[in-house]
Amino acid sequence: MSVRSLLFTQSPCWQPNRLMYAERKAEIWYSWLNETGSLTKRLRQLHGQTFGVKLLHQQWQNPEVNECQVLGIPVQRFQLIREVLLYANQQPLILARTVLPAKTIAIAQRNLAHLGVRPLGEVLFSYPDLERRLLQFSVVKQDNWTSTILHDLHPPIEVLGRRTVYAIEHQPLLVAEFFLPGIIQHV
Repeated sequence: MSVRSLLFTQSPCWQPNRLMYAERKAEIWYSWLNETGSLTKRLRQLHGQTFGVKLLHQQWQNPEVNECQVLGIPVQRFQLIREVLLYANQQPLILARTVLPAKTIAIAQRNLAHLGVRPLGEVLFSYPDLERRLLQFSVVKQDNWTSTILHDLHPPIEVLGRRTVYAIEHQPLLVAEFFLPGIIQHV
């Protein structure tokens, strides 16, 4: 996956069982993993103006096969891939990877293709017909991260993640979020 991602050397393994992850970690992780609203809104409430987004990677490319499967889109077709770091007070909070199919971008009137450092959640949760279709969970081990992520962010041995398939006017997009230790240090 290293060619397709600045985050991972190989795709995380995703599971539907949220209880397995809730039992392994403190209740505070459970709250973040099961947040049904906008993480952006929650982070802004906690951190105010110190919250920000760093764009790590944005490019039209082929998503992973498992990403295409959960989105119900053909394999080997370019989609917009966006990877970002959410932070507050210069501290990393969440790594995120989004797969934006071309049809979804067209439905969203191209708002999703030109986010820059604007948080996806600001735009995504503004759509009144937003659907949440699928939620899966993962534990990412250190050997899944690229050397850049390991060097720059020093993730712990295990990082909990979730990925959600949303739909805008029935057109899907995939958002995967990985929760770094900084997320719970000021809660």
